[in-house]
Amino acid sequence: MTGQASAVAHGAATIVNAMALGKGAAFGVDLFTKAKVELTEEPTVVKAEIASDPKESNVLVKKTVERVLQRFKMEKRFGAKVKTWSNIPIAKGLKSSSAAANAVALATTAALGKTLDDLEIINLGVDSAFDAKVTVTGAFDDACASYLGGIIVTDNLERKIVGRLALPEDLVVLFLVPPQKAYSADSNVERLRTVKPLVQVAYEKVLGGRFWEALTLNGLIYSSVSGYDPSIAIDALAAGAVAAGLCGKGPAVTAVTTKDKVDSVKAAFQKFDGIVLQARFNKEKATVI
Repeated sequence: MTGQASAVAHGAATIVNAMALGKGAAFGVDLFTKAKVELTEEPTVVKAEIASDPKESNVLVKKTVERVLQRFKMEKRFGAKVKTWSNIPIAKGLKSSSAAANAVALATTAALGKTLDDLEIINLGVDSAFDAKVTVTGAFDDACASYLGGIIVTDNLERKIVGRLALPEDLVVLFLVPPQKAYSADSNVERLRTVKPLVQVAYEKVLGGRFWEALTLNGLIYSSVSGYDPSIAIDALAAGAVAAGLCGKGPAVTAVTTKDKVDSVKAAFQKFDGIVLQARFNKEKATVI
């Protein structure tokens, strides 16, 4: 009998998008992706099902399993059957790829009866995202926030965690999720890099502990350069949000708000096309379940 295991990793939201600068910051939210991995006696054959969005590409899931098997030199011994399910909308900027890679890497490692330290699991997922061509920067910031929880500040090019900050208590996260999808691999990186000096200002705000200012500034910058409507975030701020801005490469928009302003910020979002998701901060690490 070959091994099997399941794992869960949580979602994340952008504070500073790393596409322009190569450095970024993100925070964990309690949306989740679960992965079940069952090893098989069919080497090199990985069958993957994305139960929550069956039409989406399963290449990232397959590449992640392959990376883990190669890490332990087991790729000629095992194949795998993988199933993932998630409440994170795919291709909306809500870190669905990072959460999936983390959950699959952790579950595959556990199915093999092995353990790795957190950063090695994260890096296997980041490598797999490059293999699958679903990332521009490797999304190391998103992957760390998804796997570790809390606020994570990173240098994505060096794959270093620059800082970890505690999340404030008693705040709520809202996402406006428009119907259209946007894939990171399709981003116009040269265009995004034109705003690098402005993103540097946002990044420095995070390092100074002013992360909500950074989130709003980053969102306005990337909305402008990517052609998204900045008035969505502005309306959320006018309704009382602590911070609001484009999440990742979009199209989703994040708002962070106090509990007493949830209804008014939600109403501001509901004037626009899309669904509104409500989440809480996540401080828990990804785990085998």
